[in-house]
Amino acid sequence: MKRSLLVSVVISLVLVASAANFNQDIDVTWGDGRGKILENGNLLTLTLDKFSGSGFQTKNQYLFGKIDMNIKLVPGNSAGTVTTYYLRSEGSTWDEIDFEFLGNLSGDPYIVHTNVYTQGKGDKEQQFYLWFDPTKDFHTYSLLWNPQRIIFSVDGTPIREFKNLESKGVAFPKSQPMRVYSSLWNADDWATRGGLVKTDWSQAPFTASYRTFKADACVWSSGKSSCSSTSPSQNSWLSQELDITSQQRLKWVQKNYMIYNYCTDTKRFPMGLPKDFVMVASAANFNQDIDVTWGDGRGKILENGNLLTLTLDKFSGSGFQSKNQYLFGKIDMNIKLVPGNSAGTVTTYYLRSEGSTWDEIDFEFLGNLSGDPYIVHTNVYTQGKGDKEQQFYLWFDPTKDFHTYSLLWNPQRIIFSVDGTPIREFKNLESMGVAFPKSQPMRVYSSLWNADDWATRGGLVKTDWSKAPFTAAYRNYKADACVWSSGKSSCSSTSPSQNSWLSQELDITSQERLKWVQKNYMIYNYCTDTKRFPQGLPKECTAP
Repeated sequence: MKRSLLVSVVISLVLVASAANFNQDIDVTWGDGRGKILENGNLLTLTLDKFSGSGFQTKNQYLFGKIDMNIKLVPGNSAGTVTTYYLRSEGSTWDEIDFEFLGNLSGDPYIVHTNVYTQGKGDKEQQFYLWFDPTKDFHTYSLLWNPQRIIFSVDGTPIREFKNLESKGVAFPKSQPMRVYSSLWNADDWATRGGLVKTDWSQAPFTASYRTFKADACVWSSGKSSCSSTSPSQNSWLSQELDITSQQRLKWVQKNYMIYNYCTDTKRFPMGLPKDFVMVASAANFNQDIDVTWGDGRGKILENGNLLTLTLDKFSGSGFQSKNQYLFGKIDMNIKLVPGNSAGTVTTYYLRSEGSTWDEIDFEFLGNLSGDPYIVHTNVYTQGKGDKEQQFYLWFDPTKDFHTYSLLWNPQRIIFSVDGTPIREFKNLESMGVAFPKSQPMRVYSSLWNADDWATRGGLVKTDWSKAPFTAAYRNYKADACVWSSGKSSCSSTSPSQNSWLSQELDITSQERLKWVQKNYMIYNYCTDTKRFPQGLPKECTAP
């Protein structure tokens, strides 16, 4: 087993909440005095003896969050004991996200047991050893839970990711608020070597210690979330995913320290492995899914198909398109835009059909002078007619790192999103006489080109070719979509539950985030441009 990898703690959140105080945030709920809050609320201990264990829970409930807890586990011969740390909702059809630490004989490693329950159904166990002795000092155990994924981490190193695959018919906990719980209890009927090794009560009492509890999370109270009107940039964990470094560390843990994975247990699942294993779609490979269509070598697929770059110089830009056509889908692309003085350049990412009466759904990123923000330009065309522009600034620098730009297109609506935050919704209002793209299959396109006749300040600022070549980078292209081929859709005979995006709409939290973006970052909206439409605004602009 390789143990030489240096495990560094990477905290991807910009805003770190200060450590909570156990007196203020925790209730010791059972144990008859065996659970104690000490050191003015900075330390909590749980104790187990032959008569009882002990446990606590948070005062608050949360609907999504990043929860951190420093724990020092029971030292010595801990066989038969189990220390738990988990999120759980109430009721008989509960949701739950579990860390359980299964004790062992002195000198033998703890087993870290993880599980995810949705609507009372679990059976998604993965187990690990640790690469250190968790009884010698405090270590940070983290649960990141957002609408897209759950990430289990130890000292900043991810050990497990459970993705939201509702589009594949896999249940995901997203609607029930949960409290944080922890307990120390006797489970010697199963915990250590399947119950063969019993608790040695001569070693009691057993004690686990806790400190530095942090809940950077959406508090749920009286049916409302504290995040509903909060800036998405202040809750970046709501769209957080694993970057390439974290993905590599996850693979390292799973290769060297995973000791059980339900997704490979064919004896347990003789009728076939669960959907969440079989149907996980990894990010598409650019070699397999993309054609670089123009630029004479300026568009390049690199790193075995995991990275694509487009370049613009004084002589030409470059572009690519998807091999497949789609009729409805959710398209995600990670893009890092042209840095520095990008004035005059335009990076596009869009869906478009063929022919003279085309349909199109547009993201365009208009470059600017160094220090000035990019403008995100959006538009929707139906039957060759557009004029539905909305423009935005972003709440971050899109040139410093990759960010996820998503287009959700279903028969009811089109949603433009950035890092999971919706910035625009265009609804199907055919009932009001507003055209909507729904019958023409489209490809994904992207390009980097010179548009200094209009792109930056209406063409007043020209491209500075001394800064060329300009480069935009792409990765993690995902098309969870209905492929159109030979006049047929791949979704035509598929269960709608396996393509939940086909009926997806904005929930209350997403609606509030959309309002926040449009209030604070929208800089142009055709629906308020009375000078442009002196005869009256377009019909969709007056819809309720």
